[in-house]
Amino acid sequence: MPGWLPRAMVLALALYGCFHLGSWAFYQLVGLLTNVLIAFFLALAIEPAVSRMAGRGMRRGLATFLVFLAVLVVGAGFVVLLGSMLAGQIVDMVEEFPKYLDSVINWVNDTFRTDLSRVEVQDSVLHSDWLQKYVQNSATGVLDVSTTVLGGLFRLLTIFLFSFYFAADGPRLRRALCSVLPPSRQAEVLRAWEIAVDKTGGYIYSRGLMALISGVAHYVLLVVLGVPYAPALAVWVGLVSQFIPTIGTYLAGALPMLIAFTVNPWYALWVLGFVVVYQQFENYVLQPKLTSRTVDIHPAVAFGSVVAGTALMGAVGALIAIPAVATLQAFLGAYVKRYDVTDDPRVHGGHRGRRGEPVLPRVLRAVRRRYRRG
Repeated sequence: MPGWLPRAMVLALALYGCFHLGSWAFYQLVGLLTNVLIAFFLALAIEPAVSRMAGRGMRRGLATFLVFLAVLVVGAGFVVLLGSMLAGQIVDMVEEFPKYLDSVINWVNDTFRTDLSRVEVQDSVLHSDWLQKYVQNSATGVLDVSTTVLGGLFRLLTIFLFSFYFAADGPRLRRALCSVLPPSRQAEVLRAWEIAVDKTGGYIYSRGLMALISGVAHYVLLVVLGVPYAPALAVWVGLVSQFIPTIGTYLAGALPMLIAFTVNPWYALWVLGFVVVYQQFENYVLQPKLTSRTVDIHPAVAFGSVVAGTALMGAVGALIAIPAVATLQAFLGAYVKRYDVTDDPRVHGGHRGRRGEPVLPRVLRAVRRRYRRG
């Protein structure tokens, strides 16, 4: 047996073991890595505001804290408004439930010639087996729900902690990264960092402005129709439609339609029509003007990036896909050499003849030649 074979086998086994160990460590840390990635993009989003406040003499840590405090206040206010709306709507539905049940029972009795009463229906529902099983399953699932809520809060705290350090210690982090690179690479890294900050901040800015415009427009509609909880519904529509890609518009419009339906069924159709019309106005008029200088990417590229991000990282990937692709596009545009496009009709969708001459001049020349012969 050759002398190098045992060493080669040991090396192969060692590499195999290191590969499996690395795979196991990656799958164990994938949650932490995802949180760090979210925190990094969140830090990039608030970097312009923090840098502007730090440029006016404020300490960077205090500026970061104030920005995060404003974000938390806005988020808590939105949750409180939405929670009060849902709580009030649930109370109204519970109070009106006997009337709804009486109307349904009367319709069933008139249609099918039955003799049902509300007391009998309530007793049969309260003493049914499926209701008892549902209550038992809900009681046993309280612990799972509590664990999920606590896990979500811990994850949220982790993201905010990492993003706070990324934003507060941004210059120090850049210096530490550049200290291990040659000067030529340092310039490229700093340029990429600047592009990422501009694109991510621009994405948040444009989405926030469109959310404000959408919220105001839907608030006016809901006030005119007399739909309750108009402020909370307007905030819901503005934020959900802009910050949840692809399905955000339909998810945002479903709740106002449901609340409007409880007031008047025709109001739900009015809300649906307004949502559709406003979406077209936003897609073809408002969004191109607001995003032309921030995240100007083709709609097909944006949709494909959202689909790819969702497939790779779920909802998190869908949220960060567009600013990530915009950053990559801007970075490539800064380094990819471009050339002047040749003046060829085929560039604009035209055709050329077999000999390289455009078709239209050849047709006109043939018509003039036949006219002269005639």
